[in-house]
Amino acid sequence: MSIGTGSGNYPDPYSGRTGWRDYQAHLKKTGAGRRRGKYVGFFMAAALAVSALIWILGGSSRLGTDVPLPHPPDASLQPSAAESVPRIDKRAIQAVLNSGTVLNSEEKRLDLVIEDRPVVIDTSLNMTLQRFLLGKLDPSTSKHIGIVAMDPSSGRIVSMVGYDKTRRSENLCTDQLFPAASVFKIVTAAAVIEACGLSPRSTLTYNGRKHTLYKSQLKEQSNRWTIRTTLEKSFAQSINPVFGKIGIHYLGQDLLAKYADGFGFNREIPFEIPLQTSHIRIGNEPFQWAEVASGFNRDTRISIVHGAMMAAVIANGGVLMEPTVVDHVRDGAGRVIYESRPTAIRQVLSSEVTREMADLMTATVRYGTSRGAFRKHRKDEILSILYIGGKTGSIDNRVHDARIDWFVGFARQRDGQRQLAVSVVVAHEKYIGTRAAEYARMTIRQYFNTVEVSRSQAPTAPSG
Repeated sequence: MSIGTGSGNYPDPYSGRTGWRDYQAHLKKTGAGRRRGKYVGFFMAAALAVSALIWILGGSSRLGTDVPLPHPPDASLQPSAAESVPRIDKRAIQAVLNSGTVLNSEEKRLDLVIEDRPVVIDTSLNMTLQRFLLGKLDPSTSKHIGIVAMDPSSGRIVSMVGYDKTRRSENLCTDQLFPAASVFKIVTAAAVIEACGLSPRSTLTYNGRKHTLYKSQLKEQSNRWTIRTTLEKSFAQSINPVFGKIGIHYLGQDLLAKYADGFGFNREIPFEIPLQTSHIRIGNEPFQWAEVASGFNRDTRISIVHGAMMAAVIANGGVLMEPTVVDHVRDGAGRVIYESRPTAIRQVLSSEVTREMADLMTATVRYGTSRGAFRKHRKDEILSILYIGGKTGSIDNRVHDARIDWFVGFARQRDGQRQLAVSVVVAHEKYIGTRAAEYARMTIRQYFNTVEVSRSQAPTAPSG
């Protein structure tokens, strides 16, 4: 299957309607010819009378019996209040809603001015989750912390919090400050499953250590030191030489570029606040393909928001959704001038491939690189009812004064519809503090705990 490029935008309910004035003008135009008299003098009055009678009796049959002309127009044909109010788009909001306004916000509603109009912006933030995470941030050993939680099916961001010791960024969740590291293995694994027919159980081999990447490890060889493994284990344990060999011997430059594009790299992504484009460059040399495919480089960079979008693709049947952090914008009179709607960017993967990718990501939690953060989750009253998957990544920054630590993943109820995508980055300094996967666990548990509490406190419908 190739990556689709068509838009999945939901239809505009206001498009295609005809206002009452236009409707009346149309009637006058189509009926004008019938009112021309063919005779003069005495017969003109009679002709006009007959023509008028024909118009009155025949007009309703032309329009349909539900809109008889002598009666007032049907209310459904009149312009609604929303149609008469000038509406705004994401770019208009982006011009005034800077990234820092939303990050760490403890207010669900924001009062701003857009195009010289005072407005009220209703955000999509879950204040219970937002305040919980703000209380959990531990900057004592961290240079940067960023957390984004998103509803995969709609793209609604329900939490966005962060800490930036350097204060270089207005919002480190929307800037592409961090190397993607092994998070890019999501793209590589999806590509080799869909384009090359591999499965989680496919056998692969490597020589040497798991987390190094030397040219000598990328040869197709079989000797007594060769280790046999599977795609699932390679993903869960983040084995660099396996993914480097996939980049060279299975995918190559073209397929790596194609699937990176499908996941949104090097593309502007519409959003209500400024969102930097995630960057990737795939050179012409095979070793560069290995570096990109394994995430063993510092040039592939993504925002934390984009990390959540990538996880959401796997949770959402292969569909990449536009992110949104604004539900509604109302003017001073309380009229809606902007309303976000779920908007698909493209179908990145087939639903079958996303199921296999979900298997890889749950293996990461069960026995892979994030097993420590999620240990004993099956005994937890909240986490035990969830299907949880993820991908970790870690790499030093360029000046080697911080260790970049990623967790990108999803959780969904085993017996329900609720789900969540999470993206977390922590830049540890000299000492390792709270890890990204641990923040992800906190986020997932708090979100679904709030859901369960809300459900248990909901009023019971009367019996009978």
